[in-house]
Amino acid sequence: MGLREQWAETLMGLLVLVLAAGFLVYSLSVGDVGAKAGGYELTAKFGQVGSLAPGASVSVAGVKVGTVSQITLDPKSYLAVAKLSLDPTVKLPSDSTAKITSDSLLGGVHVAIAPGGATDDIKPGGEIENTQGAVDLFGLIGSVMRPQGDASAAAATPPPSANPAATAPESY
Repeated sequence: MGLREQWAETLMGLLVLVLAAGFLVYSLSVGDVGAKAGGYELTAKFGQVGSLAPGASVSVAGVKVGTVSQITLDPKSYLAVAKLSLDPTVKLPSDSTAKITSDSLLGGVHVAIAPGGATDDIKPGGEIENTQGAVDLFGLIGSVMRPQGDASAAAATPPPSANPAATAPESY
């Protein structure tokens, strides 16, 4: 291998390292990793979190104000406890509601917070009391497509008439 080939391989290796470093810097800046240091945490308990995972965004009126930092299971109530790390400039009324919503039909979920009208704010370390868990979209679609119960028995029995005068007499 000549000097020219070695130089070309070294240059390609450096180019790959520079591109990798560029992608790393870009992904950290887009993902807001390390941003908004000094935020505060709130907790919210949900009956079902679906595919919510740490790192998911938390939004108010569609604007990202924080992230989900941790999800654990409460061993006493069997509810999922989500810790939300919020921007320190965002103060939420004490009667705010947290809801797990889908980003799209293809997946991805986040926590959407609807601010309440209370005059007092949730203190750092506090809990959002009003929550709505994730909806199992495929379960809903499946229950509509496959109704439960005995369909043959319902088809064999005619429904009762609401108006007796509307039924035909047995003989004329």
